[in-house]
Amino acid sequence: MINISQLNKEFESRVRLGIMSVLMVNDWVDFSEMKNLLEITDGNMASHSNALEKANYIEVKKEFVGKKPKTSYRVTQSGRTAFTEHLNALEKLIGR
Repeated sequence: MINISQLNKEFESRVRLGIMSVLMVNDWVDFSEMKNLLEITDGNMASHSNALEKANYIEVKKEFVGKKPKTSYRVTQSGRTAFTEHLNALEKLIGR
């Protein structure tokens, strides 16, 4: 029996899947790099990263480099666990 309730609703968006996938294999990724990798707008990046931060799945670091603001992201331990569980549930769903 397939139980889709094991899928995490926070990861239903392709953008959030992309953000989490990038962060699972990188330490810190800055806003511009993430936005370019995923080919999304500033607004999409900001809204989806805010949602993941609220869920405590990613950590956001804001700093200044010279006089320019820089925002970077990394996955939290709870985010790593939740995303791994989500991927495992997807694998069960497709019969792996």
